[in-house]
Amino acid sequence: MRDLWVFGYGSLIWRPGFAFEEAVPGLLRGSHRSLCIYSWVHRGTETRPGLVLGLDRGGACRGMAFRVAEKNRDEVIAYLREREQATMVYREVERPVRLSGGSRETVTALTYVADRKHPQYAGVLSLERQVEIVRGAAGQSGPNPDYVINTVNHLHQLGIRDVGLEALGHRLSGA
Repeated sequence: MRDLWVFGYGSLIWRPGFAFEEAVPGLLRGSHRSLCIYSWVHRGTETRPGLVLGLDRGGACRGMAFRVAEKNRDEVIAYLREREQATMVYREVERPVRLSGGSRETVTALTYVADRKHPQYAGVLSLERQVEIVRGAAGQSGPNPDYVINTVNHLHQLGIRDVGLEALGHRLSGA
């Protein structure tokens, strides 16, 4: 057994919900952050879906890598499965993540990627359609606009630019 690394690219960045030893900015190649998942639980319902982020094929994604102590490994994996796999819209995978900072070490991190075959996979949506879906949606974890705006704000604090998400956040905040 060894310490567990978890890669967060959306709400895990600002609300991990589990104990960790350190949080380090990291880069995952081969997937990009995308508002490509219809949310039926956390930020919407089946009758009024919201939109949440997923890792979709291609590109790269800057996010946060969390190191979890070996003793907490099973507990954190169970928590993440409950949180991220409510409807099995994500595939749980391990991917290499290059850590920022002095070491530039590459670690193997647990993360959740979009399942393109799942009925909740939204694919690429226009900004107008995203605004329309997100604006009035809410689920067990709160209003969908709050999710988008919180994610944009936290990405900004980390120096991570996501032009599409920023445009949506701007429209939702009325700025």
